[in-house]
Amino acid sequence: MTKKSPLISVIMNARNSEKYLDECLRSLKTQSYKKWELVFFDNCSSDNTQKILKKSKIKKLKYYFSKSRLKLYRARNLAIKKASGDYITFLDTDDIWAKDKLQKQINFLRKNTEFKMIYSNYYIIDKYKKNKKLKFKSPLPSGKITDNLLKEYVIAILTVMVEKNIILKNKFNEKYEIIGDFDLFLKLSKNYKIGKIQKPLAFYRQHETNFSKKTKIYKDELNEWIVNNREKLAKSGHNLTYLKFYLFKLKLKNLIKLIFNLGV
Repeated sequence: MTKKSPLISVIMNARNSEKYLDECLRSLKTQSYKKWELVFFDNCSSDNTQKILKKSKIKKLKYYFSKSRLKLYRARNLAIKKASGDYITFLDTDDIWAKDKLQKQINFLRKNTEFKMIYSNYYIIDKYKKNKKLKFKSPLPSGKITDNLLKEYVIAILTVMVEKNIILKNKFNEKYEIIGDFDLFLKLSKNYKIGKIQKPLAFYRQHETNFSKKTKIYKDELNEWIVNNREKLAKSGHNLTYLKFYLFKLKLKNLIKLIFNLGV
């Protein structure tokens, strides 16, 4: 007797997302695994986001509209609370999934029950989807991977599938603007085994807009995270040397950009 196929909740947070939303939704509708629901949290959009979503005719849809703009991780946590699935996945409105993304990941988690979360490799694409670059060429880590993530953070949220009960116990830290994914998945890596699929199962669309501003926020948040967590991690035997070096390189890169921009 075969086990009943679990329901997967796809969390999608939107804010004026009309540009790429149709393509994103098509990648969801064409998934080979069919037992999913879309939890769509519309964060105060004023464009055609709602019209495009309605036009998609997705039947298993939970739509929520926020009248005031919320921070990203507050919106993610609220959307997760609305989910009915056994597993949670995330798909941002400008990204795309491979057709077998859900099927491959649910197959892995059902076969390997000691793993509570899984992620995969992915491609980086430009806004026109003309250029495609594989993100990681080296083998991805799996198991208890905290030290691996501190050395090189390899988990992109669009590739993740995680048991709902696990993420409800932990949640995203809502004070962050950018590193909430990093903070949560690193926390989960200390307590649970995380699986991987080396094959790329998603396409991350890279934008040039607001790059400098986001890099500064990312740098500041990461610096704060290191200060707040270094003692706890050190007591657990985890090494922050690589993460500190990465932060130093990020600061140096920004300084060089600033010097060139000022013409010094």
